[in-house]
Amino acid sequence: MSATAPAMLADLAARFWRFECHEHPLTAVLAGEVTPDAKLFRESGEDHERRYGAAAAMLAELDGIAETELSAQDRATHRLLRHELESLRALHEVAAHLRPSLFPNGPAMMVTHFANTAGIDGAELAERYLERLASVPAYLLDVAQNLRAGHRGGTRYPRVVLDCAVGATRAAVAGPVETQPWLGPFARSAAAGSDSVRRLQERAFALVRDEIAPAFERFAELLGGPLAEGARSTVACSDAPLGSELYAALVRTFTTTDASPEEIHVQGLAEVERLEAGIAAVAAEAGYPGDVAGYRRFLASEAFIAPSKESLREQIEALSKRIDARIPAFFGRIPRITYGVESMPESMAERMPPAYAQPNPADRTAPGIHWVTSLPARFPRHLYLPVALHEAWPGHLMHFALMQEAKDLPAFRRHGGMRYSACIEGWALYCEGLGVDMGLYQTPHQHYGRLESEIWRAVRLVIDTGIHAHSWTQERAIETMARHLALPLPTIAAEVDRYICWPGQALVYQIGNLAVRSLRRRAEERLGERFRHRDFHDTLMEAGPVTLPVLEDLVEDWLGREAARHGESEARDAAR
Repeated sequence: MSATAPAMLADLAARFWRFECHEHPLTAVLAGEVTPDAKLFRESGEDHERRYGAAAAMLAELDGIAETELSAQDRATHRLLRHELESLRALHEVAAHLRPSLFPNGPAMMVTHFANTAGIDGAELAERYLERLASVPAYLLDVAQNLRAGHRGGTRYPRVVLDCAVGATRAAVAGPVETQPWLGPFARSAAAGSDSVRRLQERAFALVRDEIAPAFERFAELLGGPLAEGARSTVACSDAPLGSELYAALVRTFTTTDASPEEIHVQGLAEVERLEAGIAAVAAEAGYPGDVAGYRRFLASEAFIAPSKESLREQIEALSKRIDARIPAFFGRIPRITYGVESMPESMAERMPPAYAQPNPADRTAPGIHWVTSLPARFPRHLYLPVALHEAWPGHLMHFALMQEAKDLPAFRRHGGMRYSACIEGWALYCEGLGVDMGLYQTPHQHYGRLESEIWRAVRLVIDTGIHAHSWTQERAIETMARHLALPLPTIAAEVDRYICWPGQALVYQIGNLAVRSLRRRAEERLGERFRHRDFHDTLMEAGPVTLPVLEDLVEDWLGREAARHGESEARDAAR
């Protein structure tokens, strides 16, 4: 008897997850999977060629599984497998591995993320942590070889990209060895006092001092030396061999839609105009009628800046608890894991956004972390509430925690959040607006912060496509952003650097937000008085990380089931 379509799909999904765990070991580590070796990354040219061929073979298998024989969730799995495999091949075909992203999600950030999420509860895990850390120099060599190959092929990075990458790389190993992130797991460990773990900590100290730090320094020298030969003053991704093709592939991969850069640029302009009207209304309410610029200057004053990084962190911690108290009224599904708020190291904060989320590891050996800048001037008080809603609960940290608990989903979906950033970031930005429904925004300044946060994401649609599809200069991008935001100029400049360095990623926030809001309007219209926030949000959470078209399909399936259930209820009432 031949296997059924659902069984064939389940087998392929399981094999794809094993493939992912082998090819991207850090994914496996963060998912709590046991790996047969101690590698963290496989990034050599041979690794990329092998993945390209394997993806073609799995796509051929997928073509043989009929979607018409699948349930709604299995159809979602089928479409997500196709998205994963086609994206992998599309990026390889434009030689993306020969011009990898170097900032902010470059090698320094990736290895730091590993160290920040690692847990050590005894000698065995400490030994394994050391083995994995010891693989980092070889990883940097593989990335360096890819970069050299790209350079030989004519790829030249913008000067600003290399400067940012050099700064981030050196910041990762700045200061005394004991203060660097690589020793953090030992400092956090409850077993740090045992003799065996203490001896391993001493070995870790020597490894960081003698191998890790020198390897990062060599990598920084490559970026600032040989790779900088012929570095461009232009900043467009398209100003390089296969550059336009690479940008188009990145836009499709990040947004998970077929929207063109030009369509996104036009949409961004319309969104900025819409949000500017809302901002003008809030400014008038705050006592600045017809003077949005004056209101922005007021919000940029010292009165809205925390006196210290400790004060900033404490205010975010207190705000987070106020948000947590409203969660049960809007969500039926609540994670079992908790989260904390921490200040970024100052050496890192200079080149990072005001805040970011570090999800808890899947084995729940450590909490999620809402990292906030240690430079208070980069994070004005009117932005605290939308940022907390976005990064912590009910945004990223809650979303990722619920994904990890969704045991009914295939593993590649449960642990694949980082590959579906339009869904992930769209949800987090939607959560900023959800704060209105939750009754959290109480002053015009807070409402302005929400609108500024959204226009910040809307203007990214204009700037990212402006830079990479319309060849805008860095200066034009900064000026455009500064016209619409009250953020300090250094924060705006750092944001623009990020868009230059990471083409396409900045598009996902507002595109995802608009998609989620559109689905909510559809649910409200179709369900009327039967619409419940908890039901809608739980449907989105049950979907896990998905493409935006798949999210729409799953919401439609839920609405169909709700309509059928309501019809059955009405029929029973009529029969009584």
